[in-house]
Formats: sequence, structure tokens, C-alpha cells
Amino acid sequence: MRWRPVTAVDGPAVQGSYPGAVEVAGASRWLFLSGQIPADPAGAVAPDFEGQCRQVWANVEAQLRAADMTLDNLVKVTTYLADRNDAAVNRAVRLEVLGDRQPALTVIVTGLFEPGWRVEIEAIAAA
Repeated sequence: MRWRPVTAVDGPAVQGSYPGAVEVAGASRWLFLSGQIPADPAGAVAPDFEGQCRQVWANVEAQLRAADMTLDNLVKVTTYLADRNDAAVNRAVRLEVLGDRQPALTVIVTGLFEPGWRVEIEAIAAA
């Protein structure tokens, strides 16, 4: 599989550390991750945003492992935030988790299914 970040020179500048698009060629397997919630395996949800954010990423990694994939296979990540004020912490945790990886990225501020949830992430991976 070949993976290549693409950012159009005649498009708007991106507002973070991600490409405008990701081109994938030669993938033979695709994994579509449903929205990962901020609950641990026992159903507990951290009361603070950073704890919820870290749990969601742990859940993303668990789903990837279940399919014999890693964060290196992520090509698209969509993050749903319940509060725009959590954007800076979300970005900091995402950068820590992803390191130099740059999947295509969208962040949406919206209401979430459960009132106590402050973040949810869905993703697409390819191998």
C-alpha cells in the first residue's frame, strides 16, 4: 500500500498539522471504525476532557489491533467535540498520540449521544 499526503497549492491553507487530503493506492484491506466513545472496557467515563480524549484514542488503538493494524494505518480521522473550548486539549492529545502521522482530519463541534461524553472519534484505516 502506498500512502501520500496531498495539499492543493490553489486551495486554502490547512489550520493544523494535517494534510488537505490523503491518497491511498494499493490497499487490499479497509477498516471503518465506528465512533469510539470515551468509556473504558468496564463502562467508566473519565470526568475530565483530557481523560476522555485519551480513552477514546485507546479505544481507537484497540479496534486497530483487533484488525491487525496500528495507528500507522489510519488514513482518515473524524473527531466530534461537545465543546469548542476543548479544541486545544484535543489537538495536544492527538499530536501526542499520532506523532508524525498525518491522516486526513476533520473536527466537528456537535452534541454527542450521551450527555457526559465530551469527545468521540471515528476513523478509516487501510492496509
